[in-house]
Amino acid sequence: MDRNQKIIQTSIVGIGVNLVLVLFKMGVGLLTNSIAILLDAVNNLSDALSSVITIIGTKLAGKEPDKKHPYGYGRIEYLTSVLISVIVLLAGLTSLKESVEKLLHPQAANYTVLSLAIIGVAVVAKFLCGRYVKKVGTQIHSQSLVASGSDAFFDSILSFSTLVAGIISMRWHISLEGILGVVISLIIIKAGLEMLMDTLNSIIGMRVDSELSRELKEAINAYEGVEGAYDLTLHNYGPTELIGSVHIEVADDMPASQIHRLTRQITTDIFRNYGIVLTVGIYAANTSGEFAKVRQLVGQTVKKYPEILQMHGFYADTESQRVLFDLVVDFEADAKDIREKVLIELENLCPQMQFDIILDSDYSD
Repeated sequence: MDRNQKIIQTSIVGIGVNLVLVLFKMGVGLLTNSIAILLDAVNNLSDALSSVITIIGTKLAGKEPDKKHPYGYGRIEYLTSVLISVIVLLAGLTSLKESVEKLLHPQAANYTVLSLAIIGVAVVAKFLCGRYVKKVGTQIHSQSLVASGSDAFFDSILSFSTLVAGIISMRWHISLEGILGVVISLIIIKAGLEMLMDTLNSIIGMRVDSELSRELKEAINAYEGVEGAYDLTLHNYGPTELIGSVHIEVADDMPASQIHRLTRQITTDIFRNYGIVLTVGIYAANTSGEFAKVRQLVGQTVKKYPEILQMHGFYADTESQRVLFDLVVDFEADAKDIREKVLIELENLCPQMQFDIILDSDYSD
């Protein structure tokens, strides 16, 4: 079973569980005049609707790439998550409005042992459903399923609080309906905002996972002839679609045919092992020792600036007396200012040389 089929299957299970809970909770809420239980039922209904949207989004995201969208439709999953987050937020705001009215104009709830037993069963069912959905979502890297599972798990805790309030009402005739409804509503709103922010971060573009970045660079550095892997960038076109690029450093006298075989082997292996489409660029490393002293001076100069995270791509052209290298500067620092300071210092140390410094961003690690 592929990833999309697994998402749809899991969502269908969630829809079924939530619809059954909606029917039971609506019945219990109306019979007992409990606003907390009715709000809980509405929340289950929104969860079922979220699962329907997840299925539709998964179907659309699974469409094959075409001329207009050559990278595919995978990012539709993020739009689906945004829509689910908005539904959760609206459910929370509606619940808050109803709860405040209940708090201002309280009505006594009429719980029974049977109604509380039904709520107890609902707590267990929601807990198991949430655990299952989140587990599947984590396994297949589905942000929508993880969010739905977390929401369901959290709902089970809220339902448990409703159960406790019902027991207190039956035993001591103390009504906590309005207060509990406000608390539940605020928690739902908070969960919706967190889901929305997580999805927006994915859409904007976040730093590549450091563990994956290090693993990819280690794999690339293991190839014979590769003297370093730099400038790794990855862009996602959906939770499982990654496209990126990397530069490898090789000896400047390596034949083009050997470079071709090497880069082809790297791109093929990375795609086979990680499912990532990677373009490989080249940095030529000086094989002669003529500019070893210059490289040492550059290294010593760069070390004076803690804001500089890395220096790479060093190459000195014998004929033009031109030295080129890249600097990776921390995002918090003024990269252009640091570049100018390094440039001035190097020109004073080696006035006969022309230095060309390229600024790189700290995309990974």
